[in-house]
Order: sequence, then structure tokens, then C-alpha cells
Amino acid sequence: MPIRVLLADDQRLVRKGFQMILRAEPDMDVVGEAGDGEEALALARRLRPDVVLMDVRMPRLNGIEATRRIVAGHEPRPHVLVLTTFDLDEYVYEALRAGASGFLLKDAPEDHLVSSIRVVAEGGSLLDPKVTRRVIEQYVMRAPRIAPAGLDELTAREVDVLVQLARGLSNAEIADELVVSDATVKTHVARILGKLGLRDRTQAVVFAYESGLVRPSVR
Repeated sequence: MPIRVLLADDQRLVRKGFQMILRAEPDMDVVGEAGDGEEALALARRLRPDVVLMDVRMPRLNGIEATRRIVAGHEPRPHVLVLTTFDLDEYVYEALRAGASGFLLKDAPEDHLVSSIRVVAEGGSLLDPKVTRRVIEQYVMRAPRIAPAGLDELTAREVDVLVQLARGLSNAEIADELVVSDATVKTHVARILGKLGLRDRTQAVVFAYESGLVRPSVR
């Protein structure tokens, strides 16, 4: 079955550009286009896409609130991949907190866009490595510290895994770092998400910073 994609952007030319790229892929199907957040929400509920490409700034309902409502909806819920033209945008951070599976810059290479859609469609999370940690760290340094519930539910090993995950390491890299198997890391990650009530690795990264478990690097 092809990956069903919904495009949400208030610029028609941007939507058409993405449409041309994705329709050239044999495993992808653009099922709809939305020009604002309200339309994106309505189409997501009606069309049941696998992935929504969501612009951050749109009229009527912004991409952050649209993401929050889509992710909180009934199953099956689509995965949201946020698109932005800004590489340091606190709205992106809020989108991650709202439940987006990751974000990309709009000028990302075509092959990166396509591969990212495949990653989130399979339930993975995607964080643009050029900007993600900067976005999170800069926002956390300005925001008041909060104490998310659930950290004390984790075992010492699960805390170790969460720290490495927040550093941006893959399961294989975490396995090498902690000298355990990939399967063990995968099990720990699943337990972390379950105990903390998080949807994916993206939200786990946000949690790690907000809880103070991982601190912004000093510049």
C-alpha cells in the first residue's frame, strides 16, 4: 500500500512543488491539499492520511494547534511532519511538544524529504540534525523549568538510554555506547515511551530537556 500524504501549506505553489516531488515516488500518494489549519484538520479526519506535511504558520488555525488536534484525535492518527522556513523558530519547538514526529526545513533536498516521510510513516521520528538541538536548547534556556511527571518511574538503565536518545543517537549507536544489543535498546525505548506516556522519540527528546535530565550545551 502506498503512503498516503496530506499537504498543508497556505502557499499553493509550495503545495504543488511538494506534490510533483511525491507523485514521482511509486510508494507515495498525495491524497489531499489544505490551505489552512482548519482545512488540514478536516481533511485529516476525513481522508485518514498516513503522514501530514504541516506548515507552521497558516491562517485560521496555525500548524501547531492543528498538529495538537490531529495527534489527539481518534485512531488511526496520522503522523505529522512539520515544515518551516525558519531554522531557529520557537514555534517548531511547540509543534514537537504538540506531538509532531519531527520537522524539516522547506529547502531540504528532495531525497531527504522523501526519506523523512518514509521514516515517520513507519512510526519513527525525524529531527533535522542541523537545527533540532539548537531549537530545543535555545527555547529551554529561555523557558521556566518544569517538572514533567514520570521520570522517577524509569530504571537507571532506562535513564541512561533516554540521555543517549536525547543526544540524537540511533538505537545502534546507543547499543555501542552502552555495550548492549540493538534489541535491548529497542525494548528500553519502548518502555520509556510507555512509562512516560510519550508517542515517539521526538517527544522523548523534548521531555529529557524539559525535565533537566539533559541540559543545554554552553556556548
